[in-house]
Amino acid sequence: MSDWQAQVLGDVLARNALNFAGQEALVISGQRLTYLELHEKAVRMADGLRAVGVGHGDHVAICMGNSLDWVICFYAAAMIGAVTVPINTRFKADEMQYCLKQADVKALLLADKFLKIDYVDMLRSICPALDRQLPDPGLPMLAKVVVFGTDVPAGAMSSSQLLEMAAAYSDASSRPVVPDDVLLMQFTSGTTSYPKGVMLTHDNMLRNAAYVAERFDLRTGDRYYSARPFFHVAGTTLSLLAALTSGACLFSSPHFDPDDGLRVMSGEQCTHTSGNDTMFLMLLNHPDFAKYPMCLRGGWASANPEVSRQVVERMGMRNICQAYGLSEASPNVAMSRHDDDLEKRINGWAHVLKGVEVRIVDPETRRDQPPGASGEILVRGASVMKGYYKMPEQTAQAMDSDGWLHTGDVGVMDGDGRMRFISRIKDVFRVGGENVAPGEVEDVLLKHPAISQAQVVGVPDARLIEVPAAYVILKDGESVAPADIMAWSKERMAGFRVPRYVRIVDTFEQIGMTGSVKVQKNKLRAQAIIDFKLQETAAKSG
Repeated sequence: MSDWQAQVLGDVLARNALNFAGQEALVISGQRLTYLELHEKAVRMADGLRAVGVGHGDHVAICMGNSLDWVICFYAAAMIGAVTVPINTRFKADEMQYCLKQADVKALLLADKFLKIDYVDMLRSICPALDRQLPDPGLPMLAKVVVFGTDVPAGAMSSSQLLEMAAAYSDASSRPVVPDDVLLMQFTSGTTSYPKGVMLTHDNMLRNAAYVAERFDLRTGDRYYSARPFFHVAGTTLSLLAALTSGACLFSSPHFDPDDGLRVMSGEQCTHTSGNDTMFLMLLNHPDFAKYPMCLRGGWASANPEVSRQVVERMGMRNICQAYGLSEASPNVAMSRHDDDLEKRINGWAHVLKGVEVRIVDPETRRDQPPGASGEILVRGASVMKGYYKMPEQTAQAMDSDGWLHTGDVGVMDGDGRMRFISRIKDVFRVGGENVAPGEVEDVLLKHPAISQAQVVGVPDARLIEVPAAYVILKDGESVAPADIMAWSKERMAGFRVPRYVRIVDTFEQIGMTGSVKVQKNKLRAQAIIDFKLQETAAKSG
């Protein structure tokens, strides 16, 4: 593949509609679109958004499960030069409100219901004007809500109404979209309690997607199954846009379900797939796994060697590639070459992506480490974000004056230029496919009327790799059971953030308190493994 030329998403889609008009582009829940049909629907949706006042640079949030509508809305916003703000479908009301307000969202494209969650009712709880007329004082920037479904409040409009307006829209004048325009604002967890909006451009994401597709050998006409949620950058860049830039067909599911995944991969004769430890283990351990023959050629994983070996041996994915990245890098930093040594790939070794530089430095001295020595991973190059939206101080903390992104992750390089991710310096842990910052959970726990202090760590879990565990100190005279704290938490935060274990303590002094009166998370995690009898699980997870 020659070097990728800077482009915008709308042009790539238009070219595919011309060159691969009748070829399938997208299949979700049995619904199919060719590249020509996908382009036509995106153009019409773009006209609808323009008709309701969405223009270049405006922020458009999407809250729905993986669907044809999600993709059409994303591509339509891109054509206008609007910025898509994906909303995690597992968010609770307060989390949704934070994202809508922090991102200055002008239009929200919303499923009325998904996975038994009533999103219209959720939005109503933080935006009462939804039942009258927008905007609402609590969300003054939110001017339009478009509902995909039948429950359409008085202050919103239906998707069919939007498309009717598109048909009557005739103003062709618009500001041109350029590769350096922001395409997506990805909210990501960090060491602070507040998620940050990562600003990624058309060129950031398309270039990253094209180079990644080349690495895992995704070609025109291939059939790629990925249930990565589209509200994650692994679902947009490494799934949707990887298929788009290579001219492949993407198969997905509204949400990851092993039954559906096995059925689609087998029945549709998929050539590629992707996943993390949790997703692959759910597929491999499914009781009917053997009933679904597969013809996988390759794909990518973010998985440990034991799981990766099973994927190769039992799913036939011999061209498996390991991936390392983070949202701030669009997200891929390094991915194996599909034809590299198999053992190297299984054991997590990956080559730094084209157009990206990586340094491994000593966290204390900031000096470059020699091959074989671990250190913090620093990244610079074409896929690194523009910055965090409206957070200049946090941006300056993450990116130094020379343009190096300080990932807070530990890695190592070998003598041949391969890189392997080892662990995180930051306290963020990963629950299944979701990043969780301890501060996000701790902030909610501190709102409990009986809790005075809270500390949260990630502890090993056989299915989800890690889950939250909380240690809390109660206020004087208060009494509450751990089970009641967990039940209270379920009502106030996304399921992946809810502590699976809670222990009430009198002090943290015996559990790794530093001289500056801060709890050392690594010592707290070690204590949690003992307290919650997770030694065997920890040993198996390595």
